[in-house]
Amino acid sequence: MKIRQLENGEQVPIELLLQADPSEKLINEYVRIGECYVAELKERVIGTYVLLEKNTTTIELKNIAVNEEFQGRGLGKELLFHSIEQARKMGYRTIEVGTGNSSIGQLAFYQKCGFRIIEIDHDFFLRHYPEPIVENGIQCLDMIVLRLVLQ
Repeated sequence: MKIRQLENGEQVPIELLLQADPSEKLINEYVRIGECYVAELKERVIGTYVLLEKNTTTIELKNIAVNEEFQGRGLGKELLFHSIEQARKMGYRTIEVGTGNSSIGQLAFYQKCGFRIIEIDHDFFLRHYPEPIVENGIQCLDMIVLRLVLQ
């Protein structure tokens, strides 16, 4: 498997990105100004993530997704660690990621990888998404923001 940054003009894996974020409008906005990376296996895109600068010291992981066929094999962790290494190489001091209050698996995943909860953006998903999002039987209302300090 190879992870690389998409080049200008290359097709963004929108269907994969929609697995982690149901708003095509928001995805298009952050992909346009961020950096999109893809994981490829035999020239097939099986994972992706997007990095977007927040300020001169912090970069945000806006989206991370793995093709359902390849989930449960550690690819998500590999993509996350790749994004952390990219952030270090680019000179950032911290990397942040936001996920929904109902995203129990993702909250555990990020914390297991060293991220700490730093803030809650109450009603984020009510303000930014026209349709209700329900995961694990819980309505997604609040954005939980986590941060990792880069060494």
